[in-house]
Amino acid sequence: MDAVNDAANHTAEPVPGPRPAQPNGDADHSEAAGGRPDRPAGNRLYPRVTSFRARRGAVSPARQDAWDRVWPVIGKDVSDEKLDADAWFGRSAPLIIEIGCGTGTATAAMAQAEPQFNLIGIEVYKPGLAQLVQRVEREGIDNLRLLRGDAVDVLENMIAPESLTGVRVFFPDPWPKARHHKRRLLQPETFALIASRLIPGGVLHVATDHADYAEWIGLYGNAEPQLIGMNEPTGGDPEAYRDKAPIGFERPITKFESKGLRAGSAITEFIWGKIES
Repeated sequence: MDAVNDAANHTAEPVPGPRPAQPNGDADHSEAAGGRPDRPAGNRLYPRVTSFRARRGAVSPARQDAWDRVWPVIGKDVSDEKLDADAWFGRSAPLIIEIGCGTGTATAAMAQAEPQFNLIGIEVYKPGLAQLVQRVEREGIDNLRLLRGDAVDVLENMIAPESLTGVRVFFPDPWPKARHHKRRLLQPETFALIASRLIPGGVLHVATDHADYAEWIGLYGNAEPQLIGMNEPTGGDPEAYRDKAPIGFERPITKFESKGLRAGSAITEFIWGKIES
């Protein structure tokens, strides 16, 4: 896909502390891709310490207005209530979840390019979600819904087993220091959880620009017995699966990511399929 414009995504308040540059991790896919920072008691949005840093940021009045109008229709906070996606979207269609949609530049582009799918983005960072909500309203995107909270919580409590056609995790926070590796989203247990929510033949698509995290992802993803590799980094042949996979293997490349590629950043893509019994 062509590069999409993510120039507006550089307004988020920077996160304290060192972090390797990620082509679109800060710009349009948040580090809030499925973990939970320390939280005040009773705050369900941030229930555990794992894979994201809490971030602060202001929501502009225009985006808050869009939020007030649109969020009650297309957004929900994490809860224990099982999700009825068909009722929420008002139609029955294959369901894809994106973990860590950030400000949603790529998310919106994928929704517009894939009208045959129902797409749900998961994110904790409200200013990013507000930017995406405003775009959904402005561009009339009707096949996209949003969940605010921890992705693991969502998968465990809101998503039924074998109900997802696809799961996408693009540029999750690599937590590069060894002592922080426990905070990484993609642990063996998470791979097992994601696989359990995929339909037989469903697709897990992961992308990272961090070499050490790529090794980690490949190690644990390839070790998950419910998954089979569908591209070269996962030990599979993409041409053997591309035409029969239920979702496409392409994703939009943002302009911010394109700059990283021109600067020599290496992107590793992992594509697995749920083994069909």
